[in-house]
Amino acid sequence: MPNPFNQQVIDEFRANHGRVGGYFEGARLLLLTTTGARTGTRHTTPVGYFPDGGDRVLVIASAGGADRHPDWYRNLLAHPQVTVESGTFTYEALAVVLEGAERDQAWARAVETDAGWAAYQEKTDRLIPVVALHTLPNPGPPNINASSPGEAIKVVHDVFRRELALIRKEMATTEGGTTLGAQLRVNCLTFCQGLHNHHTGEDTILFPHLENDHPSTAPVLARLRAEHERIADLVTALRRAVTADGSDPAAARTEVERLTRELEAHLTYEEEQLIPLLDTDG
Repeated sequence: MPNPFNQQVIDEFRANHGRVGGYFEGARLLLLTTTGARTGTRHTTPVGYFPDGGDRVLVIASAGGADRHPDWYRNLLAHPQVTVESGTFTYEALAVVLEGAERDQAWARAVETDAGWAAYQEKTDRLIPVVALHTLPNPGPPNINASSPGEAIKVVHDVFRRELALIRKEMATTEGGTTLGAQLRVNCLTFCQGLHNHHTGEDTILFPHLENDHPSTAPVLARLRAEHERIADLVTALRRAVTADGSDPAAARTEVERLTRELEAHLTYEEEQLIPLLDTDG
């Protein structure tokens, strides 16, 4: 039977591009749709996740430290292909249960970021599984939760803005520490990789399409390509500022503040240039 609490979170998640309030406010959530092991029925569940670089994220079958694996975990053992909703993108993924040293290393990274995972493990005798969700190739354009191409740009950019806000908040409220350092690395990795992939898609797919359909846009798109090169340098500087060991905390915070503001200004500039162009015919 559907879980009323879960359904409320799912509805809020979908309506607000992945943002929810209440108990899960500020948490990293995704919606995981699995196929029932016995019934074959599709089930959607809100699940906490951990960004792990590349084409995968990690989900942890903690069930709050219960002695029984969650239903979604048993489902994906039987049917490993799953659907993932990030709030912005919907995509198919292959679920792979990590084992041995790979599982232990991934678990250690997750616990370093959020000690709550370790607290769940202490409550149960079962070894809590760690599952990697590998994005499956998609021959078409990304499935973005937006009603127009211009809105799609804004929705994706707002994800980047939230990541930048997290980085600024953590830098502003700490003097350092292992756990925070791990969380900063996660947020920076998520932002840096996401923005790189976004700009690569624009440079190789979106911009050539716009140039073909609207030749007069060539100067604007050339300027945006040059802007992407400058932003790549800023992203490298941001990663260095967040991960550098032994740096002065106050100086690091000032540098992160400067870089994140510049990166946000780029997002706004790109919206000003692209959204009217993309939605001209809409």
